[in-house]
Amino acid sequence: MLWTIIGILIVLWILGLIGHVAGGLIHILLVIAVIVFIIKLIKR
Repeated sequence: MLWTIIGILIVLWILGLIGHVAGGLIHILLVIAVIVFIIKLIKR
């Protein structure tokens, strides 16, 4: 589940870089996804 969300956010981030589609929001969501991923790795 987490990997799916991270994958979708990365694709949206790349699209945001290319097409400037909601760029700020996508960057914020990507940062949140990376933080959650790091927390999950630390807790394991």
